[in-house]
Formats: sequence, structure tokens, C-alpha cells
Amino acid sequence: MTKGLFAKKSIRALLDEASDNRHGLKRTLTATNLTSLGIGAIIGAGLFVLTGHVAAEYTGPGILLSFILAAIVCVFAALCYAEFASLIPIAGSAYTYAYVTMGEFTAFIIGWGLTLEYLFSAATVSVGWSGYCVSLLHDIGIVIPKYLSQAPFVYDVVHGWGSSGALLNLPAMFIVAAMGILVTIGIQAAASINNILVVVKLGVILLFIVCGVAFMKTENLTPFVPENTGIFGQYGFSGILRGAGLVFFAFIGFDVLSTMTQEARNPQKDLPIGMLASLGISTIVYMIVALVLTGMVSYKLLNVPDPVAVAVNALGPSFIWLRFVVKIAILAGLTSVVLVMLLGQARIFYTMAHDGLLPKHFGRINQKTRTPLFTSVVVVLVAMIVAGLFPVGILGQITVMGALLAFAIVFFGVLVLRYKQPTLHRPFKTPFVPWVPLAGTVACIIQMVALPGVTWYQLIGWMFIGCLVYFKYSAKHSKVRMLQK
Repeated sequence: MTKGLFAKKSIRALLDEASDNRHGLKRTLTATNLTSLGIGAIIGAGLFVLTGHVAAEYTGPGILLSFILAAIVCVFAALCYAEFASLIPIAGSAYTYAYVTMGEFTAFIIGWGLTLEYLFSAATVSVGWSGYCVSLLHDIGIVIPKYLSQAPFVYDVVHGWGSSGALLNLPAMFIVAAMGILVTIGIQAAASINNILVVVKLGVILLFIVCGVAFMKTENLTPFVPENTGIFGQYGFSGILRGAGLVFFAFIGFDVLSTMTQEARNPQKDLPIGMLASLGISTIVYMIVALVLTGMVSYKLLNVPDPVAVAVNALGPSFIWLRFVVKIAILAGLTSVVLVMLLGQARIFYTMAHDGLLPKHFGRINQKTRTPLFTSVVVVLVAMIVAGLFPVGILGQITVMGALLAFAIVFFGVLVLRYKQPTLHRPFKTPFVPWVPLAGTVACIIQMVALPGVTWYQLIGWMFIGCLVYFKYSAKHSKVRMLQK
């Protein structure tokens, strides 16, 4: 049992598995599809909600610098993900990469941990979608009562868990169910809908930028980095650092492309393009919107759930129509995030089941849709329950923890594989090894340590459940262990 904890998968066996297109996932995604899916996963609540909060509380207009720092860490991660994705074209993301480099138990822990990023991220964003949907419906005279549009459970650091008096967050559950239908129909249908959603939100973002530039005021951008208040993290350089940790959430999503490697037509070429292009485009969009937003209105007024709407109001009565359009774009942006995260989570469970670490039903492919239908249905049902019951704050923190854990393993995995198997043919190579993966590993650990204590309790609890699953089921059904006996 102990020896099997470090059982590794053979890269040659993985390449043979990836070349079998008869019984596996259908290869339909191009570099353009992957770039669009990456943008769909990245641009969401981080841009439309988090930007205003971070600028108001920690950075002022200097949030641009926070975005740059967070983007650097994510670029390092994207380079390492791209090397693995081009080398191992299997739908498994950090889970598969850990299986090759560090062994089965580490791989299982990462696969289990990725649920915190993908499934919980879908639930988190669906709760944000619910808030904007209720607001938009209210604007046109349709009122959804709070007891049907809020989570019944609440949490704060002082009082812990409590009850809000609500029954369920039905709008959040609705959007998860709607995107779940697309996930079960097929990857091409999901990708096509995502393309439409991405075009809508990028188009409206561009409209906001064009309209807002003319209303920017120099005094709103001065000082660019407000003087520190004497408390670490409140403006000044320390505020920029803390802001970088918070806006890191805004970049989560590009790594989900690595779960779709088996559905890419040319993964060795298209995956690196999709990851780096989507991350680059999203970073540019974030920086421009942040500059325009803090230039239009004082950063002190942006600590609200809808900072973009505050900026639109500053344009005057003649632009009131833009607020309605912006809300539609926000809904489109959040919808695409939910869709892509559900796709990623289903493929993680599919790959783990294919290796025998989850029940075999999770690894079955529907012959008509060529998708993991059973897995997709289970993922959607669980995401609906989580979205309907829990508040956005507690979900967002655990999502970041799951992402940082996965990133750290991928960074470290590149170092391990470069050292142990340096002669492998790598279609894409991470530059400046070992410095890029080392810097990325350290940055992830620092950001994890900085997260609130309750997030660590949640991670430990979730991993404890995962260990029970592994030792009670996975270790006894592992295909790698069986081959090594």
C-alpha cells in the first residue's frame, strides 16, 4: 500500500492513450476555440466586481500594478502548464502532470483539490450571476423575493456560520442547470455558445472603454498610488502587494484549458497558443478597464457590488442606456465562466475514473455525444446544490486556495520532470528553467499562507474526505497499481 502511493504513470502509455481517437473524447477544438474558452473562463466576476473593491480598499488607481504582478505569476503558470499540455496531451490538467512526476497519491490529492477550483468556481460565479440577474430583472419591473435569490447559510469571521432566513438561491441554481445542459450535449456546442458569450462581453467592454475615455479626469488618477495609512495593505506598496493577491482570483480559469487537451485537434501547438493568448488578452482588458474606471470616478466610490454601473452613472443621464447594456454583458461574462468551469470539472473526474481512482461510471463516454455524460450530470447536480446553499464569500476563498495548490504542483512538477527525464521531446518548453518554476512555486506558497485561517480549515477538511476516498476505494482499484503487480 505504501509503495503504491508513489506509483507513476508512463508518459509513453499516456501518449498511446491520447492517440486512440476511437473510444475517447472527440477532437474538435482549434486554437481559436481554446483562446475563446480561456477568455470565457477568465473574464468574469474579477473584472466586473473585484476591480472596484480592490481599488477602493487597497490600491487606488495603482490597481494596474496589482494586475501586472498577478499576471506575472499567472504567465509563469501558463508557461509551465503549456509545457505539460504539449508533452502529455491527456485531459487531466495538474492531476495527470502530478501522476507522471510525483506519483499516484499526490495526483489524487491534486485531482481532488482541483474540485475546489473548478466546481466551486462555477458555484461562486453562479452566485454572482444571480445577483446581477435579480438586479436586471428589477430594472424592468420583475421582482424576485430575497428568500428565493439568496443563500440560506451565511458566514463571517466573528460569528461563524448562521442562517439568512432564505430558502435557496434559485437563479444561481438555474444558470448552473442551463450550462449543464450544454456541457452534456457536446464540447462543440458548448464552445460555440461560449464564442457568442465572449463576443458579447468583449464588445460591451470595448463600448464602455470608448465611452469612458472621454470622461476620465486627471485628478481621479492622482496620486496613482495613495500613501499608506500606516497599516499594512492599506494603500502604498503593501497595498499593491495585497491587491495582487486579491486580483489573482480574476485570472483563475486559463488552466482549465489543460483539461480539454484530448479534445484539441493539435494539442502540442494549440494548447500553448490558447493559454498564453487568452491570458494576454484578458490582462490587457483588465488593465485598460481598471485605468478607465478609476479615471472616470474616484476610487473611493468604487467599493460597491457594481463598480462599472457607478462609472456609467457618472457619464450622465444621456448614457443611462449603457448601464442596462453593461449588465447584460456582465451576465454573459459570468455565464461563460460557469460553462467552462463545469466542462473542466467533468473532465477531471473522467480522467481520474479512467485511471481507476473513481468509480468506473465516471469514466464512461456517451457514444452519441462523445462526452462523459454521467460525470457531467453529477458535477452539475453538485454545483447546483453548492450554488443554492452557500454565500459567495466563502466559496471564492476556497476557489483561490484550490487554484494556488494546483499551480504550485505544476510549477514543481516541471522541475522534477526536467531533472528526471531531460531527454523527453517537449514540443513547448518553459523558458528560464529553473527560475520560472521556482519563482512560481514560492509565489503560490506565499499567497496561500496569506489567505484567511478559515480557508485552511476548509482545505484540510476537504482533503481529509479525499484521503478517505483514496484509501477506501482508489488504492484498491488503481489501474497503475494493477499493472505494477
